[in-house]
Formats: sequence, C-alpha cells, structure tokens
Amino acid sequence: MKLIIQIPCYNEAETLEVALNDLPKHIDGIDEIEYLIINDGSHDNTVEVAKNWGVNYVVNFKNNKGLARGFMAGLDAALRNGADIIVNTDADNQYVGADIEKIVRPILDGEAGMVIGERPIDQTEHFSPLKKKLQHLGSWVVRKASVTDVPDAPSGFRAYSRHTAMRLNVINDYTYTLETIVQAGRRKMAVKSVPIRTNPELRPSRLFHSMFGYVKKSMLTISRALMQYKPLYCFTWIAAIFGIIGGIALIRFLVFYFQGAGYGHVQSLVIGCMMLTISILAFFIGLLGDTIAANRRILEEIQFEVRKMDYGLSEEEKKKGEDKSYIEGDA
Repeated sequence: MKLIIQIPCYNEAETLEVALNDLPKHIDGIDEIEYLIINDGSHDNTVEVAKNWGVNYVVNFKNNKGLARGFMAGLDAALRNGADIIVNTDADNQYVGADIEKIVRPILDGEAGMVIGERPIDQTEHFSPLKKKLQHLGSWVVRKASVTDVPDAPSGFRAYSRHTAMRLNVINDYTYTLETIVQAGRRKMAVKSVPIRTNPELRPSRLFHSMFGYVKKSMLTISRALMQYKPLYCFTWIAAIFGIIGGIALIRFLVFYFQGAGYGHVQSLVIGCMMLTISILAFFIGLLGDTIAANRRILEEIQFEVRKMDYGLSEEEKKKGEDKSYIEGDA
C-alpha cells in the first residue's frame, strides 16, 4: 500500500520545511510513503527547499494556475506514480501532520473513498467571529447541495483512495474543496469526516483576500457544481418561481378584467405573460441540461476507464480483480 502526500505551493519557501518536517514517516498499514509538491509558479526558492528536504516528486507550473489546477495536477502525478492513497495538505503547516493517520484510516479500513479533516473552527483563535460564522454557513450550504454530512467543507486536509481520485474532475479555477464534495455526494461516493487538529497560523490565508470575495466565489462554485449535476432540479425551481409570479400577475389582471377595469391593468397581463414565458424557457433549459448531464456521466465513465488504462491498477486492485466475486464499487 503506497501513500503519496501532496502539497500545493505558491511562494512557500518560508513555511514549507516546517510543514514537511511535520509529516509522518510511517503509518501502520502503509508500506511506503512518498512526498510530492506542486510548484504553482513560485517566484522564491520553494522548489530548492523541497528538493533539499528530499521530496520524491515536483510538479512545476511556469506561472500561477490556481489551487484547483494545482490540485488536479498533483492527483495526476500521484496516480501515475502508483499511489494507492493520496493525501492533500497545506504548505503553511495549518494541519497537524500526525493526523494524516486519522484521515487515511477509514480508507485503509474500506469505510470511505474520500476523507475530510474536520477542523475545530470555533476553537481556532486566528479565525475571526465573522469567518467562523461564514465557515459554518458555507459548510451548511455545501451539505444541502451535496446531500452529505460534511461539517467542514472548505478544509483542504483530505485523503482519497486511488479509485475515488480517478473519478474526480474539477472544472472551476478557484478551489477544489467545494466542488469535489458536491461531485462526490451527487455521485454517491463514500465520504467521511474525521476530527483533526490545527497548528498556530504561520501566514494569512491566500484564498481570503476579502470576506465578500471569498463568499461570492464560493457561492458561484457551489451553484455551478449543483447545476452541472442536478440541472433539472435547479431550473425547475427557477421555473416555479417565475411561474408563480406570472400566475399571480395574470390572476390580478383577470380579476380586474371581469370587474370591467381590465383596460387600466394591462401591465399585469404583460408582466404575467413575460414571467410565464421565462418559466417555460427555464424548464426546457433544465430538460436540456438534464440530457447533457446524462451524456456527461457516460463520458465520465469512459474517462474513468481510460484513466485506469493510463495509470494502471494498484496492487490492491489487482488482487481484488483476481477474486471473481469482487465487483468494483464507487468507493
């Protein structure tokens, strides 16, 4: 069983060695642990620090691509190098390295394919009261959108089984944390959360340039992911809202019309017809989106099979493949 721990980096020379020193060198049930960094266009000596420390792999971007692109590049490199389990952590040493054993244990025990570390948000001193409330609100929205029970959706401290990692796709350029939960929940993947610890802050978060900006981008990411995986559900609600408004406007016009005062309320007729037209269009857009989503699911299955041929099966999967009673699930 091979574990690869990946760390996305952007100008992390000052904190990277601290984070690397905190990573575990041995975990029961893991035969081999290797380390990978994603250099997301750093301008400092991040790569030199990593190589001097002894990381096994370095994925280099010439310019900054963003956290989501870096995350997917790291998954690709880890899978190509035979990882059975992939752990993602941060270069600022936000998470306690010893807790990696906690988040890989459910995968080793066959309980989950994706494990998310739940930070003690209310006890984290460097989180402002507003940030704590936004973290809880954002996680609640993600739970509703993904139909999961993940209490800390923005947490980047995660573990993935090889099978689950090969099924992930991240479309947005901002962050992978929210989209992957919605994707996993809607595809019925096994997702689990475990409580973890955090370290004192070494530098400010680079995703939080402003609270408003973070909330706006997060909501757009969640909405986009939900529309990709449940388009008919989303657009039916939109159609219903416009349909109700249009129906009320038309009923208002008809009431005045049968009272002999319809001429002075033509605007209600115009607004009602316009709202109902939008409602019908929204519903048919939802039907079209549902058809596209069905085609995307077929393409994702094809992509998964291609990835299996490209990356190859892990030793564990090869052993299971020898058992005729084994049917591969969506762990």
